[in-house]
Amino acid sequence: MRLNGIVLHAKLSFMNTTHRTLIVAGLACIWTATAVAAPAEEKTPVAARKTPAALQSTAKTAALPKAVIDGTGPGWRALGEADFVNVNTAKDTWTWKEGLVHCKGKPVGVIRSKKQYTNFELVAQWRHLRNAGNSGIFVWATEKSLSALKPGQLPQGIEVQVLDLGYAAQYEKKHKKKSDWFTSHGDVFPTGASKMKPFPPVAPNGRRSFPSKHLSKGVGQWNHYYIRCLNGEVRLWVNGQEVSGGNECQPATGFLALESEGSPVEFKNLRLRELP
Repeated sequence: MRLNGIVLHAKLSFMNTTHRTLIVAGLACIWTATAVAAPAEEKTPVAARKTPAALQSTAKTAALPKAVIDGTGPGWRALGEADFVNVNTAKDTWTWKEGLVHCKGKPVGVIRSKKQYTNFELVAQWRHLRNAGNSGIFVWATEKSLSALKPGQLPQGIEVQVLDLGYAAQYEKKHKKKSDWFTSHGDVFPTGASKMKPFPPVAPNGRRSFPSKHLSKGVGQWNHYYIRCLNGEVRLWVNGQEVSGGNECQPATGFLALESEGSPVEFKNLRLRELP
């Protein structure tokens, strides 16, 4: 006799009809109770089930915060016109007004900070006013290169690129291919004789750190940079997320410099905090 997959070997032939009826009825009750208590079959497709590791990874991804540092708090201070000197641009290339600096873009050159910095954090917002605009923020620019700059030249140091999205679009249109030596989303690289070991992804020439994410906004829109320079290491956050940088920088002390390179650009909310 088989009930719910259980084989009963007992012989009931010796029992009378009444006894056999009672036993079978009792076993039927047990079978019914077992069937009710059995869990329902899981209907979730196997492919859709997440392993504990996958669930943990999803939770971590969802919990990752964006680092938006606005330059407020102990130790931070605003940078204004009084903190910079002209190096090799015209007197009217840069115009300061209420925390905003407007750059005409011509001639090519820089203004630099009056003071040299080693370990520090810098916050800057920027926007290009013309399609395909080019500019940059130099950190650890060398005194020697700045003192010898001629009109149209740029200093040696570590450049944090400030490039409009249209620059890449123009390159693709002209050369019929995507650029493999620059991006418009926050490249970091050494200029001249300066050195840096770039964080990946790295440009084919091995000198430029490409951004891991493309987060820059286009012409006329404000972008937010947070730059941390510490013990020879530079890290860049674009619009709240870290994207590029490098270490083993030489030199690892020097001037800040804002770049004029052919197109109007504006900076605002320049704020700096020195670090030990």
